[in-house]
Amino acid sequence: MEKRKVVLVGTGFVGMSFAYSLFNQGGVNELVLIDVVKEKAEGEALDLAHGLAYSHSKMEIKSGDYDECKDASIVVITAGIAQKPGQTRLELVETNSKIIKSITEQVINSGFKGIFVVASNPVDIMTYVVQKVSKIPPSKIIGSGTMLDTARLRFLLGEKFKLDATNVHAYVMGEHGDSSFVPWEHTYVGCKKIIDIIKQRHKTMKDLEQIREDVKNAAYEIIEKKKATYYGIGIALTKLVKAILDDEKTILTVSTYLNGEYNENGIFIGVPAIITNKGVREVLELPLDETSKDKFAKSAQILKDTINNLNI
Repeated sequence: MEKRKVVLVGTGFVGMSFAYSLFNQGGVNELVLIDVVKEKAEGEALDLAHGLAYSHSKMEIKSGDYDECKDASIVVITAGIAQKPGQTRLELVETNSKIIKSITEQVINSGFKGIFVVASNPVDIMTYVVQKVSKIPPSKIIGSGTMLDTARLRFLLGEKFKLDATNVHAYVMGEHGDSSFVPWEHTYVGCKKIIDIIKQRHKTMKDLEQIREDVKNAAYEIIEKKKATYYGIGIALTKLVKAILDDEKTILTVSTYLNGEYNENGIFIGVPAIITNKGVREVLELPLDETSKDKFAKSAQILKDTINNLNI
């Protein structure tokens, strides 16, 4: 039987939302929870496992230590300090980079040969840290990137046009943060360009940009109201993990390494990419208009400036 083992490092709100989503969707043989507070991981594993009698899942669920990573297919990292009300994701860099460095070293020391999935914020920078510390091929290190931003965008556009969000084909690109942007020239409702629809309805690009602002501010609004955001990213992580395990060859806006694409090198940033059981097979380089090119370059520069100040 194929070994479909996932190790989750970090059993906070994001980590356990992912674990619960994965538990309900199934498709994994073994799920191991690791946390710096071992009793927390033990309790969460027991709580989940007690639902197996009423679940379609047949997975083994347990807590463990980093030696469990040796034969894992995927290690998912959600550990780190959380974003507080009014705080940007980039403000988390100093503390979380140290946490992620320590985690990565322990995972690699176990003999791990699988794929890293990173969700800790700021996710583009933390994905970069995992690659620099692990020194494994960048294609095998995938950040959640702008997956959640993209889901929020599709949801809001679906509401605006009174359509199922799955019929909206749109992407948020760039940093998972305030400099992200939407390449509206590549946004479709069904098979029709959204720019054409806007013109037909006598609307302007300001209407679309307001939706982009709502997407950008969604996390701040949720954090202000309930102190944290975790269900959406938990489901997004499940989609990503299953895309890898099932070799879906699906296109997701993940944080992945650029090697000349979009005229950028040496950074991880949110772009559409093809996901397989080997990791990122290919970055899809969309032909951006001048406005989108400028936004992408500015977003990339913010990440490069942050990386230049990293001490890892």
